[in-house]
Amino acid sequence: MSGAAVAADAAPGLPRRLASMIYESILLFAVAFLGTWLFQFAAGTVRIEGWRLHLLQLFLLALFAAYFLWCWLRGGQTLAMKTWRIRLVARKGHGRLPPRAALLRFVYALLLVPTLVGIAWAFVDRDRQFLHDRLAGSLLVPAA
Repeated sequence: MSGAAVAADAAPGLPRRLASMIYESILLFAVAFLGTWLFQFAAGTVRIEGWRLHLLQLFLLALFAAYFLWCWLRGGQTLAMKTWRIRLVARKGHGRLPPRAALLRFVYALLLVPTLVGIAWAFVDRDRQFLHDRLAGSLLVPAA
């Protein structure tokens, strides 16, 4: 049996992955809220505008990247992925995701998920994976 056939059989269902994404968005809201509060405290002002607004946006992007990369590289799961029993692995060998692939997945997801293209891709993908997983060389599988 080929690796693609095994991956197609093992792919978590789309409703489960979407539920995980919704839960993840709630968690990211909390991370953004706390991050914004910390930024305002460090900046010494409540009003954030101009160059400080751009700095806040970069700070939140870095905070999100740190959250995802730390979770994916540490155990292959964020809190939402643990809840919905989904694990992120490397496509080749199904082992831990290398740092480069994790960073690529974050960047691709950042660009593709808001457009829904990356999610719609799962309907035509032979392994039912998202486009950002296909491009990054990662694979979503059920967690034991």
